[in-house]
Amino acid sequence: MVRIKADEVDRDHSVDKVEQILQGAMQEFLQNGYAGTSMDRVAVAAGVSKATVYSHFQDKEGLFKVLLEQLASKKNDSIFGTEPIEGEPAAVLHHLGTKALDLMKNDQEHTAFMRVLIGESGRFPELAQICVQAMIKPVTETLTQYLAAPELNIPDPEATARILLGALVHFHITQDVMHGSDIIPMESDRLIDALTHLITKCAD
Repeated sequence: MVRIKADEVDRDHSVDKVEQILQGAMQEFLQNGYAGTSMDRVAVAAGVSKATVYSHFQDKEGLFKVLLEQLASKKNDSIFGTEPIEGEPAAVLHHLGTKALDLMKNDQEHTAFMRVLIGESGRFPELAQICVQAMIKPVTETLTQYLAAPELNIPDPEATARILLGALVHFHITQDVMHGSDIIPMESDRLIDALTHLITKCAD
């Protein structure tokens, strides 16, 4: 008979509790914004005690940071995978752009979370900085590394990566986050085709 050690049970139980807390926190942040969310409310939403919440997270900002980092990690892995980016540039860029926009558009939780983040960034600039650190910076670095390949012959890979990412994020924000698709309609393929053309022509 296999015996499960007590510390393994505690560790698994702790992981479950953290996930409960993060799910409760997401629910509260989306419903009430950052300012309107308290650790008490998170505890109630998560179905745990306030002491349990504080045993895992020091404060609300720390909880928000972990939530954002987890969201960013999942998104980045979904878009880029865990291996170095390889392949013919036009195909790679089109694939990455399509996947990024599809994930952003179809993940309603992500869209709602971005609305909260943008709305709260004026009063809580440190929250926006957490987003840049956890979500924008790693993507920019990954794209820069790919675009720096000698065969692409791109003079400024980092600036090009920021142009690419900026165009995709701007499209998502104006079309989905800010409900602008009826005002300035455009199919995502048009944007991705144009970006791919601009970048690969630079490499020719």
